[in-house]
Amino acid sequence: MLRIWLTIMMLWTVGSAASINWEKDYRTALTKAKMTKKPVMLVISSHKCRYCVKLEEETFSNDILIKALNRDFISVTAYTDENDYFPQELWSGGTPATWFLYPDGEPMFQPLVGFLDAENFINALSIVHTEFNKTKK
Repeated sequence: MLRIWLTIMMLWTVGSAASINWEKDYRTALTKAKMTKKPVMLVISSHKCRYCVKLEEETFSNDILIKALNRDFISVTAYTDENDYFPQELWSGGTPATWFLYPDGEPMFQPLVGFLDAENFINALSIVHTEFNKTKK
């Protein structure tokens, strides 16, 4: 009986881990960004790309990163292998490509292309957040 109880508690603890509040698609993310006056983080990804998978599994599982994204950004992923919509002018030819956009969809910077570990991604978020607050559109 104790073993069953411990198993249930472990599963409950694992299941309650924080996760990024991903929007369902690009257009919904922009709508929410306009309403909340937050920047958009758009990740152009592919299920077949090993660095995309690594970004999702390693970087986007970091609790500090998750809290920062959920608090300060509207997050969305567009998968090239699922034909998800994103503006074609944002296609950089490689994945993963992470764009930070103003709520109107205008890019704030050139994209971060490739894998970044959690520490470097958190540093990038800090720069983007600071810049966004200086130049809110």
